[in-house]
Formats: sequence, C-alpha cells, structure tokens
Amino acid sequence: MASNRRDFLRNTILGTGVLATGFASQASALGSEPNKSKGEKNHSQRFNMSGYGAPKLDKVRIGFIGLGMRGPGAVERMSHIEGVEIVGLCDQYPDRVEKMQVLLEKKGLPRAKSYSGSKEAWKKMCENPDIDLIYITSPWSWHTPMAVYAMEHGKHAATEVPAAKTIDECWQLVETSERTKKHCMMLENCCYDFFELLTLNMARQGSFGEIVHGEGAYIHNLRELNFKKDGGYAEMWRLKENQHRNGNLYPTHGLGPICQVMNINRGDRMDYLTSMSSVDFQMAAIAKDLAAKDSFYSEFATQPYRGNMNTTTIRTANGRTIIVQHDVTSERPYSRIHLVSGTKGVACKWPDPARISFTDEWLKVEEMKKLEEQYTPEIVKKIGEMAKKVGGHGGMDFMMDWRLIDCLRNGLPLDEDVYDAALWSSIAPLSEKSVANRSNSMDVPDFTCGSWRTNAPVELTLKGGGTTGVKELKNTMSE
Repeated sequence: MASNRRDFLRNTILGTGVLATGFASQASALGSEPNKSKGEKNHSQRFNMSGYGAPKLDKVRIGFIGLGMRGPGAVERMSHIEGVEIVGLCDQYPDRVEKMQVLLEKKGLPRAKSYSGSKEAWKKMCENPDIDLIYITSPWSWHTPMAVYAMEHGKHAATEVPAAKTIDECWQLVETSERTKKHCMMLENCCYDFFELLTLNMARQGSFGEIVHGEGAYIHNLRELNFKKDGGYAEMWRLKENQHRNGNLYPTHGLGPICQVMNINRGDRMDYLTSMSSVDFQMAAIAKDLAAKDSFYSEFATQPYRGNMNTTTIRTANGRTIIVQHDVTSERPYSRIHLVSGTKGVACKWPDPARISFTDEWLKVEEMKKLEEQYTPEIVKKIGEMAKKVGGHGGMDFMMDWRLIDCLRNGLPLDEDVYDAALWSSIAPLSEKSVANRSNSMDVPDFTCGSWRTNAPVELTLKGGGTTGVKELKNTMSE
C-alpha cells in the first residue's frame, strides 16, 4: 500500500509538472527538471555480470584517457604493479601526454603510444587491438561515452566517479557490459581505504549485529579549485557542473563503502530516496566578486549555482536507511563520514580519529588496536604497506588498482561491478529530480533486474588471486 501511494504521488507530481515555489524554482533554473529515464521494465538482464570472471589476462595492457587532475597519479600507481603494460596515453593537450612519457622513461619503462591533439583522440586509442583495459580519468560528461566505446571495441573499462550522469547513461553502461561481457568498474570509489575495509570485515563477521543504518558524504571545500582558471579543472568544467545541476552531484565516495557493508546489489537493494538542498550561500557571490576584478569570470557571474549542502536519504528493500551528504562550498573540514550502525555496535571514521563502540562509549586506543589486529583483511596485510608508500588518497587508490589488475589476471569477479557503478552514480540524477519536486521520493531502479536476491557478497579474501606482485620504482610522484 505504501509503495502504491508513493507511486501515485510521484506520478501525479511529475505528470502535472507541479513544482514548489522558492528554492524549487531555483532548482528549475539550474536545469534540475526531471529527466526521462529508462525504467527497469524496459530492460531484461542479458547476462549477469555480478560474480562473472572474464578470461584471464597474463598481462593487462592499459590505455589511459585524461592526464590532467587524476590521470598522472593513475599512471604512476600502475607503473608499480607487475603484469601491467602501459600501452597508450591520451589527452587532448599534447604537453600532458609528453609529461607522462617522460615519467615512464625515468622509470625505465618504454614510451607508450601517444594520442592527443583533439577531443576525439581517445577513440583511436579505444580502437587499438593491443589494449585490454581503458582507464578513464576525464571530466564527468565523458565517462559514459568513453566507457561504452571502450567496451564496444573489446576493452574492459575503468572510469573515475561518477560513471554516469543520467539514468539513461546508467542503463547504457549496464546493457553494454552485459552484451559485450566486458567489465565496467567505477574507480576512486573509496572502498579500499583502511578503516572502510576494517568495518566491512567486521560487519561480515557479525561484529555490529544486523546493520540498521549507514552514513556517507563528500564534504570537501573545493571553492578555490573550482574557481581556479589556471592549473585547475580544464575549461572550468567542474564549476560548470555546479551551475546546471542541483542535487548530490558526487555521492559515490561516501556511498560505496556503505553499500558494500549492507550488501547492496548482493542481498539487498535500494528502494527509494528523498533529497533536499540548501540554497547557494556562496558560489554566486564568489563568481560576482571575481568578475569585478577579472572579466574572465563574467560568464560565471550571471549563473545560478547549486546549494551548499545536499542531504539525500535512502531506504533499502530490507528496511535499512542511508544518509548521503554533499557540500563542496562551506568552510568545513574534509569528511566522508563513513558511519556504520548496527544492533550490536557502531563505527564512525570522521571526525578523526576513527572510532568504534559496542556500548555507549567509544573504545580506547588500545582496544582499537586489538580490533585492527583481529579484523584487518587479507588485502591490507598483503599490499597495505606498499599502498601507503605509493599513495593515492593515502594508499586506497593503489590497493584499488592492484586489486583490479589481480582480478583481471586471475579471471576473478570484480569487487565493484557495472551494477554498482550504475547504482551509485544514479543517486545524483535521482537526487536532482527529488530536489526539483520539493523532496518527493524517487524510486531507485534495480539495475540487477532481480539478481540482487542471489548475487554473492563481495569476496574479502584473496582466494583464487593475490598472485600479482609489486615493484619498487624510483621517481615516485608526490601525491
């Protein structure tokens, strides 16, 4: 009955185009009107990519797209992993490609094939038959087109977050991955940070009892970087994202680890969400102040911007709840929150230090150390120290890259598959729709088409894998 009532309310609101006054009108100005999206009834699962291990690759030949903000670090990290060949380097700006070629030469590695000079150069690299994996670190709007094109040309795809910007793009990733049987993994998902892996293992062992609630976030002051015209995001693309969209634009950092703890897509699924945003208290004012001093910013001074804080709440099919927040403007310390609450205990990573409790008091330092010794998973024991040396968000990016390569070389299922990429990314457009419609609830598509009921949880052991070595190389880039 509750589901029918929710469907009736949602359909009535969307059908009549009723929008609330006040902030909802601002949301409309930001382009947050509900988008048409493909419902799950239009899709039947062609092949279940959850639990699927693609044919083994003795060597993983990689082509990198996007060598601006995130790409150089990815090239650096992959150069430390055995069984990897860096075959292609692509960026529309030739100087960025050449900088990475110099890096490879300093490490004693052969130069890769260069692709640059245009916004379409990446297609030639995807068409190269000597590449197995396309690693995408481009602006958000390119993630789905590049991942789909890569899979269509016989490559596995690994893309930075978010993997998609619209619900249609989410389905496009799912359908292409199932049809081609090529993996599509979302990178920088924060699932491999040390405390997140610890709490995942503890949850699997029943330490927290039944998981009731989780919280995640991306709270990161990016004002300076978003408005930086030289040395920031190319062509101011990330600032422009904040102009035209109002919702939780970057939910995946905080959401991924919570979804794994709750076995989302693997025993539970998201049912529906509601989302609310504050107004913009800062970005428009910053743009106007900058425009008064520099005409470069004039075009940015006339645009509306998304609100400072977005809070999205999600309910799962099994009755759990999730809160995800997004704020890249306010003066606040960095936080992804990462709170896991169960019937027997709770864990919370931010504010530092990370804490765990099984009563009404947090454990002391000595007790925390004992828990870490008891519940540290295999991947951290094997690769954790090397990950800290190489870096990438303190080492979690290196562990993520190593695990991806080890799975591909051993024919293992990925820990984060295309359904995770689609689901976690879908929260952004769904939150936009909810904000634009006075925080009314939005149903979350089931990208697994029902297979979530029987899909196995993420494998925390290194069973069948763990065979990929690492190598110490000189000239490590600073983070």
